[in-house]
Amino acid sequence: MLTVISDTHGTDDHRLSGRTLDAVREADHVLHAGDFMTERVLDAIDAECDELTGVVGNNDRPAVRARLPDVATVSWEGLTIVVVHGHEHTETALGMLARQENADIVVVGHSHKPVLTDFGGWTLVNPGSYADPRRYQPAHAELDVMAGDVRVRLRSPDGTPISTTIVER
Repeated sequence: MLTVISDTHGTDDHRLSGRTLDAVREADHVLHAGDFMTERVLDAIDAECDELTGVVGNNDRPAVRARLPDVATVSWEGLTIVVVHGHEHTETALGMLARQENADIVVVGHSHKPVLTDFGGWTLVNPGSYADPRRYQPAHAELDVMAGDVRVRLRSPDGTPISTTIVER
């Protein structure tokens, strides 16, 4: 399983709880789409996972920015996944990035709004924010292999499914 989180907006700890914490601990790989905010939060999340790939968000402090890239590309289960925070990317720019990286999935954060959208060639996954949802539902994303394809599910921290899509491999 691959777990996707974003927009922690913490200062002292990972703020993970419930199904979100379980999903981070169970995942083979965790993607974080930015806005950890502090090194303490980055380290706390990293301590909970087997493997973490994170990118810089617009609210990350300089020490976090020094440790993370703006864009990360990950290969997982035969798919190419590109991760960016999204604060500098329009839908057109995300499409160009997807084509440039030959991505199957583009992960973004920033808006705090959980979204799964198929753009006819690539899938946009915004896991929302599990810890600081603002006016949206708190959420994270879980990806797993199902019948040869990849199932992407948005879930609330209590485990309630929000939406699901299938990405063909």
